[in-house]
Amino acid sequence: MLGGQSETVKYRVFAGTWNVGGLAPPDDLDLEDWLDTKNDSYDIYVLGFQEIVPLNARNVLGPKQRRAAMKWQLLIGDALNSTRHGAAGMHGQGQGGAFRCLMSKQMVGIFVSVWTRSSLCRHVRHPGVCSVGAGVLGRLGNKGAVSVRLLLHGTSFCFVCCHLASGGEKGDALRRNADAAGILSRTSFLGFGGVAAAPGEVPKKILGHDRVVLLGDLNYRIAMDDDEARQLVRARKWGMLLEGDELLLELSSGRQFHGWHEGHVTFAPTYKYSRNSDHLHWCADGVAAGREKQHRAPAWCDRILWRGKGMKQVRYERCGCYRLSDHRPVRALFHAVCELADG
Repeated sequence: MLGGQSETVKYRVFAGTWNVGGLAPPDDLDLEDWLDTKNDSYDIYVLGFQEIVPLNARNVLGPKQRRAAMKWQLLIGDALNSTRHGAAGMHGQGQGGAFRCLMSKQMVGIFVSVWTRSSLCRHVRHPGVCSVGAGVLGRLGNKGAVSVRLLLHGTSFCFVCCHLASGGEKGDALRRNADAAGILSRTSFLGFGGVAAAPGEVPKKILGHDRVVLLGDLNYRIAMDDDEARQLVRARKWGMLLEGDELLLELSSGRQFHGWHEGHVTFAPTYKYSRNSDHLHWCADGVAAGREKQHRAPAWCDRILWRGKGMKQVRYERCGCYRLSDHRPVRALFHAVCELADG
């Protein structure tokens, strides 16, 4: 605990995002490496998935497909509460280290699951969730965001899992910007049963929260001449390729993401890979096997941003050992300061 006018406590927050490409996870999929469970040092896990079901008309317009979300939930719980690691097991038994799911929510292919140490649950108040579709007709849930908010001690948190407009053509970045703006403006939280939280205690809008983490398949691509991009990919000069990254250009200009921060991207692109391999889905001559032409450079579609004082990012990395999807999962680790509530 830190001294000062108001007492504070610091928690370690794990944020992860993964577009799983519409594929159901195999029963033996082990998430412990992505979730870094051997470290046993995190207090809160915020996990966001995209495309847990294929984004076809049946799934977008039909009844919710819950089986995929339930399967991911079981895999998360198995990883977080595993006793295979001696240190984790002892920590869990002796110091309240077992994790509980605080809240989970699915909207078509977007799925968010928030877990905390059991000992923290009593300090959480006013949990809430809001889903905003931004897909077909600007409203359907094949794209959009699911946001979770909570009050931990006296500090408000909001976690936003997004899947923004896809495409690498001219004008598609503006569609992504519009999706992000719509999510921020249309997301509004009420308490359970539609009853608003105590006046002034918990913000209703995303940007009103003290600490905000936005993660997901933001789908920003590389704005660069195709031949130049190909040369950089062949040479694996990721830093030079990032000079054309649409999201970094937005962040530096302050247009769409004014006030948001991102850690330094030092990892390889997260998209697009051939499934079950480490090969980027990119053909040197621009022609894939069969009919499809590939004019898309690899990109860092999967990102984690944050805003608000009292947040410090300590790690930001891609987890390359998971080859289920054409995307690679990404994780960020934060130290988050919370003000202790009076009384």
